[in-house]
Amino acid sequence: MMDSLLPRLALLALLALLPAAASPADDKLAARENEFYRITTFEVPKDVVLEAGAFQWMSDGRLAVSSRRGEIWMIRDPLAPQVKASQFSRFAHGLHEVLGLAEKEGWLYVTQRDDVSRIKDTNGDGVADVFEVVNDDWGISGDYHEYAFGSKFDRVGNLWVVLCLTGSFSSEVPYRGWCVRITPDGTLIPTTSGVRSPGGIGFDADGEPFYTDNQGPWNGTCGLKHLTPGRFVGHPGGWKWYDLPAAAAALGKRPTEPESGGRMIVEREKVPELEPAAILFPYAKMGQSASGVACDLSGGKFGPFQKQMFVGDQTFSTVMRCFLEKVNGVYQGACFPFREGFGSGTVPVEFGPSGAMFVGGTNRGWGSRGTKPFSIERLDWTGKTPFEIHEMRARSDGFELTFTQPVDAKTAGDTASYTMKTHTYIYQSSYGSPEVDPTTATIESATVGADGKSVRLRIQSLQRGHVHTLTAPGVKSAAGEPLLHAEAYYTLNEVPVAEAP
Repeated sequence: MMDSLLPRLALLALLALLPAAASPADDKLAARENEFYRITTFEVPKDVVLEAGAFQWMSDGRLAVSSRRGEIWMIRDPLAPQVKASQFSRFAHGLHEVLGLAEKEGWLYVTQRDDVSRIKDTNGDGVADVFEVVNDDWGISGDYHEYAFGSKFDRVGNLWVVLCLTGSFSSEVPYRGWCVRITPDGTLIPTTSGVRSPGGIGFDADGEPFYTDNQGPWNGTCGLKHLTPGRFVGHPGGWKWYDLPAAAAALGKRPTEPESGGRMIVEREKVPELEPAAILFPYAKMGQSASGVACDLSGGKFGPFQKQMFVGDQTFSTVMRCFLEKVNGVYQGACFPFREGFGSGTVPVEFGPSGAMFVGGTNRGWGSRGTKPFSIERLDWTGKTPFEIHEMRARSDGFELTFTQPVDAKTAGDTASYTMKTHTYIYQSSYGSPEVDPTTATIESATVGADGKSVRLRIQSLQRGHVHTLTAPGVKSAAGEPLLHAEAYYTLNEVPVAEAP
């Protein structure tokens, strides 16, 4: 039976890689976005193929960028108005697809396909001359799919690494399909099972770890997922490694096998360890290949979105914005379009201390809307605040919206200014899922808050376990401006308890 499925699965996988073409409307939106967040493209040295995999802002003000081809480059003065090829110098080469960088005590830690290593320039010539393996306790079989994405250091000095499965369905070597932690002394701790195909990993403003996983088996669409020690995030393909002594000691026995073909909300009742995605990115609407993760901790230097998460999409060559909250002990929240028009397929996303966002791109083997084979770019806030939905919070009877600017009370208080539909996905072992179980939500009232920047939407029949798609094309600011992005997608894992009257 599996042999008969292979041609269809191969076709589905190929189609999933093909990016939807940009339209004239997309170009117009990108021009509007440019008024608020401006892209500066770096000039990469001639004949250098720099397919960006990770960034690290160095303590001396340089920006380190790794390549999928195993090199690390340093960029001098990365905040210059125009960054020239002469500002690049190669720091290291001969590594294996570096998809994580972190600096500590003079060492640059690199997460590559087969290990976490650390490297250092000891003689000051600008080139790494010491290479040390920190941990290589996970396996590689040689399969193309076995990427390894590494985090920055957490609050206690650990690095978190999310390991792709050997393929979409299986795990042929230890800990493929897992998140592991590497402690300061180099010990590997098995942490979370259920990983499929990560695209990036990072921490929120509270230091909590999140990673992106991509559409495929047991993943109806791409999502942003919280990593909790001892939990299971959806794909059981790597469960054989629960039998290893280190995994058994850290996590105990394997969970109950989820049933294919149902709904995540139902399986959560059967599998207590199962943790749903905090945010689901509707496929072909918000992107097709979720990637890098970064949190704005600039204190306002990047505009009005302090402490929010930003997530790349490799296929659409975009960066999305995410608002997270915790309801009944479970993470959930909304994603919003933020910025499109990057030169290649977005992979790493990182903030510098000035508030600038650095975005790296590559499209080899994957395809992207951005037509360049690779790119290094910087995104700067122009100082002008866009009119946007700032936050979207769940309430027991609907949602509360806040905006980046005061709203026009007439349009914001009119239910006709909004529409809402919901859908969910099949939780299944086959590849991806269509949108299923659609509903149209009735917006009963829209009440503008006394602050003039919030609106309470009362919704008939919230759907637990569904993505709630809000469009608000009719809402205007007090100055008469429409929303820069009128869409929001809220993943409602839990409905809050009713507030006290």
